[in-house]
Amino acid sequence: MSDQADIAVIGGGIIGLSTAFALTEQGASVAIYERGTPGDAQSGGESRIFRHAHDDRRMVALAREARGVWREWEERFGQQLLSRDGVISIGPAVDRRLAILLEAGGVRVGRIGSSELAEALPLLAAWDGPAMLDEDGGVIRARAAIEALTGVLGPFVVVEEVVALRVTARGSVEVRTGGATVEHERAVLCAGRGSVALARGAGIPLPVRQAVHARLTYSLRGDAPERLPCLLAGDGTFGEPAYADAMPGNEAYAVGLGDILIHEDGSLIAPTALAQATERTNAYVSRALPGLDPEPIEVRHCWVTELPWHPDGIAVWEAEGLLILAGGNMFKHAPLLGRRLARAALGDGVSEGLLPQANLGAERFSR
Repeated sequence: MSDQADIAVIGGGIIGLSTAFALTEQGASVAIYERGTPGDAQSGGESRIFRHAHDDRRMVALAREARGVWREWEERFGQQLLSRDGVISIGPAVDRRLAILLEAGGVRVGRIGSSELAEALPLLAAWDGPAMLDEDGGVIRARAAIEALTGVLGPFVVVEEVVALRVTARGSVEVRTGGATVEHERAVLCAGRGSVALARGAGIPLPVRQAVHARLTYSLRGDAPERLPCLLAGDGTFGEPAYADAMPGNEAYAVGLGDILIHEDGSLIAPTALAQATERTNAYVSRALPGLDPEPIEVRHCWVTELPWHPDGIAVWEAEGLLILAGGNMFKHAPLLGRRLARAALGDGVSEGLLPQANLGAERFSR
């Protein structure tokens, strides 16, 4: 019962589920507030890219540790959740990020030439610029991970929209939903875009930029390869930055370009922006990924949140019994972030590296 749980988790995406899972492993009672289907908002879709390459060596360490927890989860749930197919990066950022990865250690990574690139990723048009292969990266089976977690945590999910949060005089957290008011000893807010309004209502404005993103999936021409690495193509490669990763079975590839800015109320600045994003992505596939049929078979639109210091930035705010997580590109770190949020909620406090003043994700820019 939600009114008997010690700790509330607001948001049933991958971070909320990971946090709740870690809390239950520690024997805590938990209520997960989610207004829709768990994992169907910003965590929705079939896949995510797991990469070690970052501009901040602290993020490399975080990814390396998170990879270990993903492997633990595979043992726990008896299925593959993170592929072993690797991540290929191309473009001007390769040399900088490769140096950071080699300095950090613990990741099998190195430069590859144009012939090796063509052999590893035959879908890609000819490219003779900088390229590297992160052998320990791969595709996160996002839907499988969500289903595995909800299979365990289903009884703790409260299907309610949280309207407001308030830290009480004694430091507990009052959660108001559409049909109830419940007080919990502690609460963890990790509701993606929804965290912005709830945090502001609790007196903690978050410096979060919001956007919307289009991600299209295309069929491969020919037979599915046994291995299909993810692709990170930076500025100056085939016209604009892009990423791509394989669907289960390697018969399709999902491709995304840049984000689309929105007004503060969530409306599009340009009404045609999403349609134009689809056209741009189709054109990108035609010139950069000739191994794909340029007619999409699926499209997913999703919200994006990021902190001002870097698109990969992550931070946790704390006010008495309330913890608030914000950032971008966090799916790959979710199992580890869940454990750290759980420890903080159980009284260990927020680790120094996750505090806003640490600017996690932006070490390169702050040196």
